[in-house]
Amino acid sequence: MIKKAKKTNSKKISDKQTGILVLENKKIFKGIGIGYQGTATGEVCFNTSLTGYQEIISDPSYAGQIINFTFPHIGNVGTNSEDHESDKIWTKGVIFNSEITSPSNYRSFLHLDAWLKKNKIVGITGLDTRNLTNFIRDKGAPKGTISVSKTGKFNINKIISTTTKWSGLKNLDLAKEVTTKKNYLWKGFKTWKKQTGYQKNKQKSFHVVAIDYGIKKNILRYFSDFKCKVTVVPCNASYEKISSLKPDGIFLSNGPGDPAATGKYAIGIIRNLIRKNFPIFGICLGHQLLGLALGAKTKKMKLGHRGANHPVKNFINDSVEITSQNHGFEIVKEGLPKNLQITHKSLFDGGIEGIRLKNKPVFSVQYHPESNPGPQDSVYLFQEFINNIKKNAKKKRY
Repeated sequence: MIKKAKKTNSKKISDKQTGILVLENKKIFKGIGIGYQGTATGEVCFNTSLTGYQEIISDPSYAGQIINFTFPHIGNVGTNSEDHESDKIWTKGVIFNSEITSPSNYRSFLHLDAWLKKNKIVGITGLDTRNLTNFIRDKGAPKGTISVSKTGKFNINKIISTTTKWSGLKNLDLAKEVTTKKNYLWKGFKTWKKQTGYQKNKQKSFHVVAIDYGIKKNILRYFSDFKCKVTVVPCNASYEKISSLKPDGIFLSNGPGDPAATGKYAIGIIRNLIRKNFPIFGICLGHQLLGLALGAKTKKMKLGHRGANHPVKNFINDSVEITSQNHGFEIVKEGLPKNLQITHKSLFDGGIEGIRLKNKPVFSVQYHPESNPGPQDSVYLFQEFINNIKKNAKKKRY
């Protein structure tokens, strides 16, 4: 039973400017500090989703990033103890336009400000998020630092120095930071239903090994919906260790950082799995790593795709899907291997959103079919993966 959140006075926390955001070009935004009192540096990006702030902030793919929420009213459903997308919060900081809204939801357990403090996430509110979003759109996602202090006093020169000296996300392998340190068996919880909450899957017809580059829990829940037993392994688990688990299929998870950096150890493992004809399904970083393993290249995007309303063209059935997205790197169109087929593309900028190998049961998508938050247009991809497992069940691999 989830306890109700304590009522919090919705009036302003303070009129004093207790928070500051400094960008690498020395542009400064002042506002009211929220969450944890401290300083955090990361890449400043924006997310256009109207709902799901707890799921967004707890998504490991945001490691190394500061999230600017374009939707002005954040906090109205509070936070709860069930909807985390990971056990540890890796997001560096958050930026809101307006004062955090007092929670009004039967599942709410903790006020968002208290939740941010608990998870040691710094934040700032009361600044012009539209201005900041326009800056990111025009100039690209900058390096930035949020600092929160009750006194409202800041060493601007020190903050600028910290910001400019940070290496940025390019060439940064963050998968090794967020991955599990040892194998574990997913507890089997299925996706949330209003009538029942999170129920456990009792039928385990297929064994999926998920390589954890920063996996979201809702992906694991969807595998439970499709009657899968899931063993999660570290991002650098060897081919031999993965194969010894005797999986029916392999999942390459989402995650943060530069795929080229993670690919230094991941590409060889994935290539061996492809050679052995394992059905493979990748999402987000897993999609990029699959592309690299098949001979494609990746690049850092100017500002990335982050939101829950991104239209994607499906070339297989000539349809359009509205998708949830969160990525700052992508597969390069030029020089794609001939055995790779583009299955989906972004209707925003024409970027590659899905690929498949023509002669093997291997495919991936850049976007997030598991949503959380976002639409559920693309859940069918999990069924496609299961279909591939069924079709290839009799092939000898061990």
